[in-house]
This record gives sequence, C-alpha cells and structure tokens, in this order.
Amino acid sequence: MPFYLKEADILPEVAGLRSVLVVPCRFCHAASLAVKENKPYFEPLRRLLRKEAYESYIQDLKNRLEREGIETEVFDSKLLHQFVACMWTERRRRAFARRASRFDGVLVLGCEAAVETMRNALDTADCRVIGGMEEEGIMNVVPTVGFPAKLSLAVTGISPVKLEKPEPAS
Repeated sequence: MPFYLKEADILPEVAGLRSVLVVPCRFCHAASLAVKENKPYFEPLRRLLRKEAYESYIQDLKNRLEREGIETEVFDSKLLHQFVACMWTERRRRAFARRASRFDGVLVLGCEAAVETMRNALDTADCRVIGGMEEEGIMNVVPTVGFPAKLSLAVTGISPVKLEKPEPAS
C-alpha cells in the first residue's frame, strides 16, 4: 500500500540555490508514476531494478533544474534494500549526509517520511531539505504479472490521508 504522490511545485523552493542533490525513493513515487502513466512498475528482465517511468521522470527533473542554472546530482543506489528512503540504514544515512554537505539543497522525491529521514540524517542547517512530492492518499493496488516478468499495479482506490506536519522546534 504505497502512498499516491503528486509532484509539488518545487521551483519557488529551489530558487536561489546553486546546487541540489536529488534523492529518489524508489517505492511510493515510482509506483505512483507507473500507475499514472499506465506503465509497468517492475520489469526485472528488461531493466533489472529500474523503473522506466521513474527513471525518465528523474532525468526530466534533473534537466529542468539544470536549465534553471542549478547544478544537480542524483543520490542513487543499485542495491535493493536502499530503494525505500524512509527505511535507510544508519550507514546509508551517513553516506547521504556526507554527500549532501556539498550541496545547497536536497530535493527528496518521496513521502513526508522520506523527507524527515533526510532532515534527521543531516547534522547541519546549511543544506535546505525540500519535499518534491505531496501525498494524495494511500493506493489500494492489485498487482498483476504479465509476460515476460512484468509487474504492473492496478489501482482499485485511493484512501485519503491527512498528514499533520510537525511544528518546527523553537
């Protein structure tokens, strides 16, 4: 039951930044894009662990930011257990913090839990953490397997979720 996410308006948030580290969570947002674009979520024989709709989205976003004059890199992993950002290990969080220290901002492509994970991993206020997605609800999905080894998701409903954003510490 992944979150159903939509793209947030990030241009006002990244205005004035020179560099941004893009941090994709490859679960909820990737599932949302696959559903929206009616593409398979997972095709291990064709793309191994990569999702076509999501990879295209990340590249388009990177290009859009670079056209705005913002240097971008993607904090990525080829390991399956690193795909869900809100469940990163301490080692992965430390690696992220070291890499993020070279950037003015971090753009998180995931739910609020992923955004909070990135905020908690950073030990500095010098790097702005920006949520690139907004939650619309939780998807009720029925997975279907097609040939050859294609996993698609059919949405049977979206349950609304109201998330309270935590108040900043004073």
